Amino acid sequence: MKIGRVSHLGRVRMVVVDEAGAKVAFIGGSFASHPNPVQAVIERRITAAELDRLKDGEAGFADVSFLSPISAPVRNIFAVGKNYTEHATEFDKSGFNATSGASAVPAFPQIFTKATTSLAGPTDDIRFDPTHTASVDYEGEIGVVIGAECRNVSKADAIDKVFGFIALNDVTARDLQKNHAQWFLGKSLDTFCPVGPWISTADESPVESLRLQTWVNGELRQTGVLTDLIFDVPTLIATLSRAMTLLPGDIIATGTPVGVGIGHTPPKFLQDGDVVRVAVSGLGELNNRVRTR
Repeated sequence: MKIGRVSHLGRVRMVVVDEAGAKVAFIGGSFASHPNPVQAVIERRITAAELDRLKDGEAGFADVSFLSPISAPVRNIFAVGKNYTEHATEFDKSGFNATSGASAVPAFPQIFTKATTSLAGPTDDIRFDPTHTASVDYEGEIGVVIGAECRNVSKADAIDKVFGFIALNDVTARDLQKNHAQWFLGKSLDTFCPVGPWISTADESPVESLRLQTWVNGELRQTGVLTDLIFDVPTLIATLSRAMTLLPGDIIATGTPVGVGIGHTPPKFLQDGDVVRVAVSGLGELNNRVRTR
């Protein structure tokens, strides 16, 4: 099942997505007026069969505008730094690593968070003030959406706790990331976490099928597959759940592959008018234009 939210004829609707047919089916019933319907589906463990009975018309992709599938995250987005080997090396060599001196490839998952207010939709503008940051970078990623409350999950059981996967861009202000040492501020500017256009459930998008690509102004910058992570999805879930209870709707950004802006000489930071496209097999595409205030 692929599930999301769209704007259609001035109304926000939850939808089930038919990617192959390039169309969506609107979901009615109580979900038609729910302020955070996809979150409710995850929490209530609503099945595809149950949603089928609530279908209320359809429309083509060209007739709708996709929004962030989850309208209000339950809490900060979890994210993982340096989780592809080549990216760990390019970041360590970039001059923006405030913890340089340690091994480029981490021995343990490096976890940080992005503020809930950083969330943006798949076609929303990425906005920032150039007097605040002069080094904004893209990081195409694959996000994991947790489907059930869980604590102390074993790696063997971790995938059973996944609702699905989502395309994500972990936009980063590199100067703020370095200057403040802790990454939170540089990762949490408003609009710095575009997601969507839909969530694809784990049964429909298995880990081994997920391939990521990122373009800036049509230039291919990143290619990666989820099976190449240093710390795989089960390890990330086991690590996080050992420390805290994971909640339905939690999003874990799994890390970005090699090819970010700071990996180039000179660095290729985002500028006003740039368009960043992140595509993940089975998860659709993000297309976000950069706007400076």
